[in-house]
Amino acid sequence: MGDPSTATRRLNLAQAFNPIGSLLGMFCAMNFIQARLHPLDSAGRAELSDAEFEAMKAADLSILSSPYILVGLFVVILFLIILFTSMPKNQDTEHSLNLGPVLKRLLHTPKYREGVIAQFFYVGAQIMCWTFIIQYGTRIFMNQGMSELDAEVLSQRYNIAAMVLFCISRFICTFLLKYISPGRLLSALAIGGCLLTAGVIGFQNIYGLYCLVAVLGCMSLMFPTIYGIALEGLGDDAKFGAAGLIMAILGGSVMPPLQALIIDGGGLAGIPSVHLSFIIPLLCFVIITIYGYRTHRFFSN
Repeated sequence: MGDPSTATRRLNLAQAFNPIGSLLGMFCAMNFIQARLHPLDSAGRAELSDAEFEAMKAADLSILSSPYILVGLFVVILFLIILFTSMPKNQDTEHSLNLGPVLKRLLHTPKYREGVIAQFFYVGAQIMCWTFIIQYGTRIFMNQGMSELDAEVLSQRYNIAAMVLFCISRFICTFLLKYISPGRLLSALAIGGCLLTAGVIGFQNIYGLYCLVAVLGCMSLMFPTIYGIALEGLGDDAKFGAAGLIMAILGGSVMPPLQALIIDGGGLAGIPSVHLSFIIPLLCFVIITIYGYRTHRFFSN
């Protein structure tokens, strides 16, 4: 199968430019959507009459819906192009997939089985950190005397900075894979994620936001590395195993609502609820650390 570090490094390079699309999306949302929304803050909106609020909500929704309509039209056009374009025939016609034995082999492969679990929690941690960085930063800046709208705009800039760090870290970590095994580097970055997330919880000032931005740097390597580690050595079973790893993105829809419940539930022992909610990403990074350690200690060839 070759050097797993080399295979994982190639996978990281193949996905290195993916976050750039998210970065461009954030930039466009901030400058072409958020800037056009009604500037009234939550307190001001609460004072509006029902008719005024509905009118303002309809205006904001029209601004938000326009980009999605354009994206939908693009998808329809792309679908029609694919529909009426002749595609090359699949030459792998003799390969048959016997689902039962393949699934049994995958479930009895600890590196793959635990990889799906790690991927589930990684995607959950990623979405939670991306989703709630705005709420986290807004609270900090409002405590410094900033208005809610200005605090949200500044928090979005920190979100963009975090994505830039994510992109840069992807290239750096890919380079490090030339010298460090994927499992060892994965566990090291997951430990860094644990420490930084503890800072996100503990600090109640700008340092907590700095920690949250830095967490994105630790996460940059994780998805393609877990993917490559889990599939390494599976042979033809990897064709079905890849589907299980992609399905693990379900963690991105399961974990954030749990964090939101903590935010809505109030603080504890003097820790604000937004800060306290990051205990869930912390637990996710602990699980990824364990997988990285086990990969390096027990699963490496």
